[in-house]
Parts: sequence; structure tokens; C-alpha cells
Amino acid sequence: MTLDLLSIPPSYPRLAIQRIPLRTGIVPAEPMKTLAPSKSKLNTIEAKRIMSVLDEAIYKVELITLMSYMESHPEVLEDMLPKDFARAIREHLDIGQTLVERASILQRKQKHLEEEEEPEEAWSRERLMSIELHKTSLWPLTHQFRDSTKTVLRLLLSEPQLTRQLQTQAPGRSPGAQCLLDGLVELRGFLFEKLLTSPMEVREKNQFIQDISRRSERNQEVIDGLQAELADVLKNKESEVEKENYVIQELKNHLHQVFKFSENSLLRTKQEAEKQQKVDYRASQARLAKTQQDILALRAQYHNLVMENREAEQALRKKKYKVETEIENWIQKYDMEMSEKQDEYEDLESIHKEEKMQLEELKERHAVLVEEFSQIRAESEINSKKRVEAEREMVRMVRAATLIQAVWKGYLVRSMLRSKKKKRGKGKGKDKGKGKGKEKPKEEKGKEKKPKAKGKKK
Repeated sequence: MTLDLLSIPPSYPRLAIQRIPLRTGIVPAEPMKTLAPSKSKLNTIEAKRIMSVLDEAIYKVELITLMSYMESHPEVLEDMLPKDFARAIREHLDIGQTLVERASILQRKQKHLEEEEEPEEAWSRERLMSIELHKTSLWPLTHQFRDSTKTVLRLLLSEPQLTRQLQTQAPGRSPGAQCLLDGLVELRGFLFEKLLTSPMEVREKNQFIQDISRRSERNQEVIDGLQAELADVLKNKESEVEKENYVIQELKNHLHQVFKFSENSLLRTKQEAEKQQKVDYRASQARLAKTQQDILALRAQYHNLVMENREAEQALRKKKYKVETEIENWIQKYDMEMSEKQDEYEDLESIHKEEKMQLEELKERHAVLVEEFSQIRAESEINSKKRVEAEREMVRMVRAATLIQAVWKGYLVRSMLRSKKKKRGKGKGKDKGKGKGKEKPKEEKGKEKKPKAKGKKK
């Protein structure tokens, strides 16, 4: 079954299980019609997600199993893959190789410890402690191998063209990887069939299995009866075998007598065999001399070949020494450059820490300045409010003063006009009595006092 049966697309490009080559000769058994699911497509979103996750895992396993082909063909990394990609894959292969070597060493130690008979207690404890230490040393290497596997998968999934080229160029996988892929595909088929079956079908399947078990019990009873009959038949067979053994004993006695009569013929055949042996010995001696001559000739030829190979070996040793010296020079150069880079990195890191500390100090100062600014701003707002109120109070006082001045000026004008009128009245009424003249000024004085009180109230 493939993803074409689902209504959702695969989560990865080229995620198609039908492209995985199945190279095992196992043919899966076809399910019985009574146990086959009625549906052919998944309807629930959960089932579709489960199948998509399993397909994604199979695709990743398909990609990661190509590492065996890259390990056996390193020229593929140099010709086809980018440098970063090739470097990551080489690191992954190196980590895997070291992990396999350490695991094989651990297995050999355990096997050697198991094969020893009655070892000393102290020595066995030391060996067990060394094995446990070796096991603990493998854990970081396994975590590193897992991380490198994740990075390689991430790179492969980010470059679909490279993965396509690797799949086309890789002729096949190792038997273990192919067996794992076949098992995952078979598991996918079982899981897909399990997701297609409904609860009713599960009940029917259980009922069918119960019927089968009842039939098997009945068949077992029949088999037990047949086995009892077979035991009776075997007992009768044993009596017949005893009779046949008696006949065989008689035949052996007859053969013994025949052997006695055939001793003479055996002596004659032995004499003829000895004669033939002497003839064969002479022929073998001649053949041996010839082979010795051949051996001498081959030894001379071997000596010549050894001399030639020694000269070739000397030339190759010189070449190897030259290459090793070049490699050591490159390694020293690399170490020097890396030490310079490390010093530069440490200087930059110290500068970064100092700048970071300065930044923290500036942040603290900025926070203090922000608080001071907020306080100053609040005080300025309060002062501005007070200034506005004072200005309003000043305006109000100015208006009151102008009003008071206006009233006072009006009062002065009126008093001046009254005084002028009084002078005119005095000139006209000279003939009137003094008592009346005295009463009028008192009344005017009372009238003049009233406006002053009004002005004060205003």
C-alpha cells in the first residue's frame, strides 16, 4: 500500500514507499477473505497522521542507509557532493567506524571473560570494572553519532537533488539495512491494515479466531486418539522386529562361515596388491625426482621476483616517507594557524566581555537617568500647573483691581459732581435758615459714607 491511498500528501519530497527496492525472496501471505478489511482508504485524520509519520521514518531510514555505499565509494563524496556536505558525511562515517571498533573491543573482552574458567576474584573484578568503564565511555560516542546522524539527515533533506542522485547511483544497500527497510515496509502494511479495520471487524475476527481455536481443540482430540492407536501399532511392530532380529542373527552366522571360506581369496588379492604397490613406488620415485627439478627452477624464479619486489618496495617506502613528512608539515602549519585563531578568539571574547560590562553599566545609568527624568518631568508638570494657577489668580486680581479702580473713579467723579452741586445750592439758598442748612450736611455726610461701604464690599 502506498501514500496514493491517502487523501493527504506526503510531508517530505519524494516520500514514496513504492520506490524502496524489496530484494528479499519472502512473499507475504494473502489475508483470508473473512479477515480482510472492508475499507480501502483511511478516513480519520489521526490514522493519516500515523501513516505519514511512519512513511517519513521509512524515507529517513532509506536515506541514512546510503551511508554504507558512501563509505565503500569515497570518490562519490569528492566528485558529486559539496564540501560542507562531504565533511559532515566523513565525520559521521568516522564516528560510526570508531563506535564499531570500540563495541567490537568490548565484545571481545566480554567473550574472553566468559571463556575463562574459574578466574581469580580480584582479577575478575578488575576486568569487570574495565568493561564497565569502557561501556560508559561509549555513551558520549553514541550521542555524538546520533547528533551526526541528525545533521546528515537534515542536510540530505535540504538537498533533494543530491539525494536523488545518490539514490540513482547507489547500486544497493547492505543486507542488514535492506532487511530493516523490508521490516519497516512490512510493519507499514500491518499498521495500515490495522487502521483500516473497524471495531465490528475486530469482533468478527476475534469470533473467527475463537471458532478456529475450537476446531483446533477438536482436531487435537482426534490427534490424541490417533496417537493412541499409533502406540498400539508400534507395540505390535516391536514383536515383529524381534522376530526379524532372530532371522538377522542367523544370517550373521551364515556370513561368518562365508568369511572363513573367503580368507584364501583375500590372501591372493593381498599378494597381488603388494606387487602393484612396488610398481607404483618405482613410478612415484621417478615422478618425485622430476618434481624436485621443477622445485629448484621455481626457487630460482622466486629469488629473482623477491629481488625485483624489494627494489619496488624501497621506492614505495621512500615515497611513503616523503608523503608522511609533507603531512606532518601540513599538520604543524594547521596547528600554528589554529593557535593564532584561538588567541584571536580569546582576545575578541575578552573585548566582548568588557563591552558587555560597559553596556550593563550604561544600562544602569540610563535607568537612573530615566527615573530622574521622570521625577523632573513630574516636578515640571506640577510647577507648570502652579504657574497656570498663579497666572489665573493674577488675572483675577488684576480684574478685581481694575474693577475697584473703576468704581473708585466713578465714586470720585460723583463726589466731585455732588460737591459742585452743593456749592451751587449754597449760593442760591443763602436766605434759608441755619437749622436747615446744618441738617442737610449731616444727611449728605451719611449719604457719602454709604458708597464707601459699597465699594469695600465690592
